[in-house]
Amino acid sequence: MAILRIKEIRGMTPAEREKKLEELTAELTRMRALRTGAGTVESPGRIKQIRKTIARILTVNGEQSKK
Repeated sequence: MAILRIKEIRGMTPAEREKKLEELTAELTRMRALRTGAGTVESPGRIKQIRKTIARILTVNGEQSKK
């Protein structure tokens, strides 16, 4: 799954953003569970990328709600 840029996120509809947010949150939860249980993850940097993408989506949602 590719990390989304802010330009791509702004081009999405609100429904698409919500769906993507749910997917990323689920993936982040899964990766955190793997890290906690097994102690290692395939790519630990991916957790940081997912967190940043979630923050971007939430930021755009906040911007859209102010309009």
